[in-house]
Amino acid sequence: MKIVVGQGSCGIAAGAGRVYDALAQSLAGYPQAQLTIAGCIGMCYLEPIVDLYEEDGRLTRLVRVQEQDVPAIVAVVETGSLDAVSHLEISEDDKAFLAQQTRIALRHCGVINPEQIADYLADGGYEAARKAITSMTPEEVIETIKASGLKGRGGAGFPTWFKWNAARQEQAQPKYLICNADEGDPGAFMDRAVIEGDPHNLIEGMLIAAYAIGASEMIVYVRAEYPLAVKRLRNAIRQAEEKGLLGDHLFGSGFSCRMRIKEGAGAFVCGEETALIESLEGQRGMPRLKPPFPAASGYWHKPSNINNVETFANVPWILANGGEAFAAMGTPDSKGTKVFALTGKIKKGGLVEIPMGKTLRDVIFGIGGGIRDNKAFKAVQMGGPSGGCIPAEKLDTVIDYKALSATGAIMGSGGMVVMDETTCMVEMARFFLDFTAKESCGKCVHCRLGTKRMLEILTRIVNGEGKEGDVELLEELCASIKDGALCGLGQTAPNPVLTTIRYFREEYEAHIREKKCPAHQCPALITYQIDPVACKGCTLCARGCPVKAISGGVKQPHVIDQTLCIKCGKCKTACRFDAVQVY
Repeated sequence: MKIVVGQGSCGIAAGAGRVYDALAQSLAGYPQAQLTIAGCIGMCYLEPIVDLYEEDGRLTRLVRVQEQDVPAIVAVVETGSLDAVSHLEISEDDKAFLAQQTRIALRHCGVINPEQIADYLADGGYEAARKAITSMTPEEVIETIKASGLKGRGGAGFPTWFKWNAARQEQAQPKYLICNADEGDPGAFMDRAVIEGDPHNLIEGMLIAAYAIGASEMIVYVRAEYPLAVKRLRNAIRQAEEKGLLGDHLFGSGFSCRMRIKEGAGAFVCGEETALIESLEGQRGMPRLKPPFPAASGYWHKPSNINNVETFANVPWILANGGEAFAAMGTPDSKGTKVFALTGKIKKGGLVEIPMGKTLRDVIFGIGGGIRDNKAFKAVQMGGPSGGCIPAEKLDTVIDYKALSATGAIMGSGGMVVMDETTCMVEMARFFLDFTAKESCGKCVHCRLGTKRMLEILTRIVNGEGKEGDVELLEELCASIKDGALCGLGQTAPNPVLTTIRYFREEYEAHIREKKCPAHQCPALITYQIDPVACKGCTLCARGCPVKAISGGVKQPHVIDQTLCIKCGKCKTACRFDAVQVY
């Protein structure tokens, strides 16, 4: 029996490392049990996950496994019966989470051991690279990518083949291939999961691209906050070199290529390709004017091509199965599949890969299981701080580049943050502006000062100090920043503000005119009061109040002193009788 413990960052955070260590110790005397690891399979909400593979290949998936469950797993090894772990088996409802997906970029994640190249080779690994390098011309590889309709999955959605072809046409040498793994969007973790769970797939995709453009050096720019991803990728590079899959005269051809890792310091602006190049060169990460584009003058002013992790992760599958097979999925404008990090007020958070053309409803309520605690769905933030909020009335929006852009949001790299009725949209806009204002590199005035002025206005509004004309001033600043900013960070920074004003203008007006937060979230605009009829005098609220603002005797109605109350909400959390009301 093969026992696979999920060892992605999410699983380790939930205790998978301790489970693995306990299993390793307990199974030491059972040679019939093969213990191994895998990356994140995407069901982050069920971690730690342990998969049991029987000799005939049958799979039993155990979820939310803890150290105390190890003896039950050992009992399965001893007896061959699954009775001891029946309480840990995944439910039919949760099985549907994966059953509704089409996995290409994530096809190996959670299935193979990312630290063993043998697992990747056993599933046809590096055969697509062999095919490209030994039996296809670079032009034929680019034509295959063109036929697939693959667009860059980093956010802009630019045709991948066009970027490759532009770099291919340049005569200057050397050429460089760069992977943008600087995943900085709040709530996004797609690239991290791919590198942690399937690093050789990234290497193979980059090898194919390097051959297509004529690059001899590949660089993965990954944020240092991803230590496990860096560790596994470094290990995979070493293994590939030992197997002759990286280095000189690959597959007996005249093509040679090497790979190295550059750990970034976590600046969000370095997700922009020219700022990333500046950082690679040892400079402060600030965008360059374009043109010239990186394809003509990139790293060290040599021809360079930059794509993100998910883009490269699709390439081996496309070469192995044909561009037409990839193009058969999706919509006329957006081909293939897209990976999303589903987070926020969702029942089933994790990684989702679906064909383009599915709707937001399909993902949030179909795969994600709907809203946590059965609250009402309010909006979903697409594209991180560069994206926008899509409201409930547009829940049936098709997921493709054109349809999402029409809502005011963007596809982005794939962050999908779900919000429920308790979310204040003004505070949400302020949160994202706080992020982009801090992450602005400061090179251009519109972004450096414009985002700061917008943040000041939004902060005033949520603090109950908003005034007439603030919304109009925000709209004016948004237009100015979009027109004047140098790079994508500044040009898209206004999106969360514009979309929340567009769809939730009444919330802004309530904050400004009525000095009320409809979602009851902004501390300066809410009041906690105790209903004397509902209050049972249990004293839990008074005992939990950190500033002693609540008074009242046992079995007597309690009262909140508004001059002392700090609006922390602990009284409402503690109350078992729903006596604490928010106004």
